Amino acid sequence: MQKIVPHFVNGRFVEPHSRDKHLTIMNPASGAPLSELYFADAELIQVALDGAQAAFNSWSLVPAVRRSRVLFKFKQLLEERLLDLAEIITAEHGKTIEDAKGEMQRGIEVVEFACGIPHLLKGSFSENVATNVDSYTLHQPLGVCVGFTPFNFPAMVPMWMFPIAIACGNTFILKPSEKVPTLSIKLAELLHQAGLPAGVFQVLHGDKSVVDALITATEVRAVSFVGSTKVAKYIYATSAQHGKRVQALGGAKNHCVVMPDADMDMVVTGIRSAAFGAAGQRCMSISAVVAVGEYTADHLIARLGLALQGIRVGNGAKSDVDMGPIQNAQHRDDILQMLEKGIEAGAKLVVDGREFEISKKSKGYFLGPSLFDHVTTDMEIYQQEIFGPILCVLRAHDLDSALEIVNGHQYGNGAAIYTQSGAAARQFVSAVQCGMVGVNVPIPVPMAFYSFGGWKNSKFGAANMYGPEGVNFYTQLKIVTSRWPELGTEFPEYIIPSSE
Repeated sequence: MQKIVPHFVNGRFVEPHSRDKHLTIMNPASGAPLSELYFADAELIQVALDGAQAAFNSWSLVPAVRRSRVLFKFKQLLEERLLDLAEIITAEHGKTIEDAKGEMQRGIEVVEFACGIPHLLKGSFSENVATNVDSYTLHQPLGVCVGFTPFNFPAMVPMWMFPIAIACGNTFILKPSEKVPTLSIKLAELLHQAGLPAGVFQVLHGDKSVVDALITATEVRAVSFVGSTKVAKYIYATSAQHGKRVQALGGAKNHCVVMPDADMDMVVTGIRSAAFGAAGQRCMSISAVVAVGEYTADHLIARLGLALQGIRVGNGAKSDVDMGPIQNAQHRDDILQMLEKGIEAGAKLVVDGREFEISKKSKGYFLGPSLFDHVTTDMEIYQQEIFGPILCVLRAHDLDSALEIVNGHQYGNGAAIYTQSGAAARQFVSAVQCGMVGVNVPIPVPMAFYSFGGWKNSKFGAANMYGPEGVNFYTQLKIVTSRWPELGTEFPEYIIPSSE
């Protein structure tokens, strides 16, 4: 019998009373079952909501510095157990151990930022805005917050959300992707060991029914989501309809423009990693390269073709592997369908991911890296987010036409340019229509003290994730205007009468 992944509710591991819905968690490198996951039922969801509301009443009154000390202890525990946690990610997601460790580190950086939240909760003060009148602001917590996270980052994306929410004085219910549930339970366990009171952080597993129950619950004040654009739109619309504050990040088609003067060694190394790390299952993966000039494109394709042939595909738990499997069989099949559509549309398949031997020998969900040349903007492989190890190369005459390609896409998450020209880089940074931009940096994910978010169909709602905007999202602003008159002058009726 497979082990059961529990929920974490009110400070303890629990299983739902009903076992009508469940899922077998698979190891994507072997195709073997790892555990069983039973979805939360209505009764357990309500218990979690009640516990979160009760915990908020006391946690919100805990001084910010004491809340930060709990998170600082949590950060220490994460660092001590980093390798163990990375191994859990690799087992359920498939990414390499080094990639999983990198994910953990980026999540820890947000926890580290959250430890300094008291500085960002100070508010402002203005003396004598009118005669003897002062004004000041307070940043106060919202209440119960919920978050829904994708399978590709079981650690990092949840830690974009709950450390900020908790540090600001809120309580938080996390529903991670049901495909990678175990890491969230480990995070809950470490938070409990760090001294977080019961009910402040909880984990519920499930499908759309659990999501719907949480985003429509009267107890919930704020909703955070990262995933596909289709679901992001639904989360945003439904949550807003029920009066929730919402941040919802959707899909992406991240571009990399390569100028003729670019350092080609740097370009090939950067794109190889940015396009095929985690088997392309990143919301910030480079999936479309726009080469400026025919010579640039021909040279780039030749260099990339050789570089991709050297990528070692296999079990991410092994040290000699560059790229692990696709997370699940259905997603691998969807990627294969997109590969066929690219061929049918007339794109030139330079490197065929189906020809890597590991994909034929293993029972895991493997697929090697694929490279398409002569892709055009009307092709489905360019228009859609594939979320896998397929790189499309488009050709442009100059920077203006490259920008036209990038800005014409429905997504606006991230974009990068490789060039040695300051003028070209400045024009690109100014004109490109996306939320995060890299100059000679292929994956421009902001550090924890900035904020993460895209434009267009990559984000719904005004708020970015983590950083200063995350603090603003998880707090509500109160503005106080006060006057303190001297008793006996302006309000004599308040003077205590004498005994005579």
